[in-house]
Amino acid sequence: MFPPGPLGLGASQNNNRGMPDIMLLPPEITPSAYAPPPRRLLGPGPSDISTRVLQALGKPTIGYLDPSFVGMMEELKALLRYAFQTRNALTFPVSGPGSAGMEMCFVNLVNRGDKVIVCRNGVFGGRMVENVERSGGIPVIIDDTWGAPVDPQKVRDAFRAHPDARVLAFVHAETSTGALSDAASLCAIAREHDALTIIDTVTSLGGVPVLADHWQADATYSGSQKCLSCTPGLSPITFSERAVAHVKGRAQKSQSWFLDLNLLLGYWGETTRTYHHTAPTNSLYALHEALLCLQQEGLENAWSRHRSNHEALKAGLGELGIEFVVEEKAR
Repeated sequence: MFPPGPLGLGASQNNNRGMPDIMLLPPEITPSAYAPPPRRLLGPGPSDISTRVLQALGKPTIGYLDPSFVGMMEELKALLRYAFQTRNALTFPVSGPGSAGMEMCFVNLVNRGDKVIVCRNGVFGGRMVENVERSGGIPVIIDDTWGAPVDPQKVRDAFRAHPDARVLAFVHAETSTGALSDAASLCAIAREHDALTIIDTVTSLGGVPVLADHWQADATYSGSQKCLSCTPGLSPITFSERAVAHVKGRAQKSQSWFLDLNLLLGYWGETTRTYHHTAPTNSLYALHEALLCLQQEGLENAWSRHRSNHEALKAGLGELGIEFVVEEKAR
């Protein structure tokens, strides 16, 4: 054991243990332990976190290949399938925020030169355009007014004008405005043209119906910090069998090593656990607990709770003379 020293491990600036003979920089500050002030979070995310989820974060960290942790991972996948209303085998949380989930979809489903129809009715539709371009795809942009849902007729017209489009991408509930688009109709249009779908449900998962199997969606991603009331930093995601077959059949490597599904299949697969990266263990505990809370409450009850809270907020804002940008039918 090292005796006390300036590095906190007993190392000195002049020693015979192979340490460099240098003058160490002193600490810039001497803070105390951080204590965040109490807040009631009323923004679009993060949302307030329950005591149960916070307590789950503090559970002992174990190895990411520990049999107990592997068992928890399988439960987590099943809980996510319930939240997404899907039987997709490849359903798991990405180790990163919703933006990482978005990028995972594009770098795996879009090849260089692919045409991608992107619906842009807010900030995050714009980010989808960026992802298409950075993946080497060709974006075909459909613009709708901020605060309005995606217009299905514009999507039909875009496919007629670009019958070689390979993917349709849209935001189910646009975080920047709160506009809710008709995912079932948009997915049906894409299927008519044999195109894959990429759907952003970051704001909607757990708050309004997200029905991945009913929609026959191909790639659907979300975030942990909004209607799931979990800590930020994870992106629940689910891929259809058709999407998985597309990824396995790629002639080109994904431009991202970390987000390459062909590599992650060995870590989040049904029976295999091949090391890919160090999983955010405690954050996954928290997501497991948040999803368990959702399952115990029941999806329909959760959707009803969010609707009731919306109505209460709407009434209060109305008394202040504040009106919504989004029309009633698209909230």
